[in-house]
Amino acid sequence: MWWFTQGLCFLPVFLVVWSSCTFIVSYIIALLRRDVDVLFPYISDTAATPPESCIFGLMTFVSACAGIATIYARFKYVEKLTEETRVVSPRLNRVTLVLGMLSCLGMCVVATFQETIVTVVHDMGALLFFVSGVLYILLQSVISYSSFPYGTSISVWRARLAVAVIASVAFFPTVICAFLVKQTDQRDLHRDTGSKDYPFHVASAVCEWIVAFSFVCFFLTYIDDFKMFTLRVRTELVS
Repeated sequence: MWWFTQGLCFLPVFLVVWSSCTFIVSYIIALLRRDVDVLFPYISDTAATPPESCIFGLMTFVSACAGIATIYARFKYVEKLTEETRVVSPRLNRVTLVLGMLSCLGMCVVATFQETIVTVVHDMGALLFFVSGVLYILLQSVISYSSFPYGTSISVWRARLAVAVIASVAFFPTVICAFLVKQTDQRDLHRDTGSKDYPFHVASAVCEWIVAFSFVCFFLTYIDDFKMFTLRVRTELVS
């Protein structure tokens, strides 16, 4: 049996591969069309104009659906583990589920409302995605530590904690430096390397990519856990 057919581990694998392709494909298309600079564009810059915006929106919606499925599967796994061992607070597990769902909602908002058209809504969606996503992986690291040795290994917990710390550290310069970047014509996504705020743009853009890929790659740590269980839907008719 192939390893990716065991249990539900295909869910995090698909999520990581598809989401990574979403970022990369939109960047390559925007680059080939010369809509953005080669170095240090914001993720949103690479999906601001058609056709890359259309492709990014469609692929991001699929990523959000895969993210919801993966996050819910993780929630049910921890819930079952809690029933048998009582090592994780059910309330903490529910809070983490809500944060994960909010991060997926933020992804959909970012993909639907382009930064050059509805900037305020786009920025609110990005903030929702980043804040909820970082909190989600931090709390999942706490859950992993609490469930050791029943739910995960110490090496997996360390990997999750490392990714969560990287995302948390990169989140603050992403937001702070973005506020220090001077707002220009939203239709021109090319940056003036000689401007005084260009270093802030570089710091913000680089950290944004780090946070996004940290959040996505965090789900790779779910593979071993997801090999051990499956989910089934049971239908009951109430007369």
